[in-house]
Amino acid sequence: MCHWLIRPICSFAEVVYLEPAEKLAHKTIIERFVAVVRSKNASPTWSDVRTALLDFDRAGLRGLVQDLYTASKDNQAFLHARVGLGDDQLQPFKACISNGICPDVMKSQPISVSKAKKAIADYKKAIGRPEGMAELSIFYCEEAFGFLESCSMEDESYFAALIRMYGRSLEFVSSLPPAERTTYLERLDKLRSRGRNVGWGVEEELNSLWYAAGPDEQQSE
Repeated sequence: MCHWLIRPICSFAEVVYLEPAEKLAHKTIIERFVAVVRSKNASPTWSDVRTALLDFDRAGLRGLVQDLYTASKDNQAFLHARVGLGDDQLQPFKACISNGICPDVMKSQPISVSKAKKAIADYKKAIGRPEGMAELSIFYCEEAFGFLESCSMEDESYFAALIRMYGRSLEFVSSLPPAERTTYLERLDKLRSRGRNVGWGVEEELNSLWYAAGPDEQQSE
């Protein structure tokens, strides 16, 4: 049997419909009230999306993924990497890094450190293989040096981002099996010597990171 109650909630009276007794064991009146308020005022979260997906059948989910795939090249690169498609899964991520960190200034393309870093983050979410993370982070540094050596740059944040990425590169390489580190360490060593060409204390910072990581010992393992 159902009942109607009028009681004050949050300093105002609201009619609350009481569900049958067996349902009250699972959801209280306050929980229902909070759920209604949240659904009206809060931004959707992954939990909301996950719940909505329960209503999709196999064909519906496939159609949703297809729509996401066609929506952007970033989504395509993500899915290709996740399911292991293509001869060079890193290429689209490298293209995003180049466009962000080493743009064509003659075409007035803007510099975007965040875009370049997002490409690496997207790869990590898609598949995140250690050798891929090492390759992309070192590629970022190589592209940044190429840009600095060809253009005058006075943006301190650009140099700071380069130094941080060099440090991350060393960490990624250190996580690889010893037999796989040599080529990556050789590239990082060359970048260290290029630091003297760009100023801003980059060479000193890279040297400090290099010796702290102890790559010379790693190469002898």
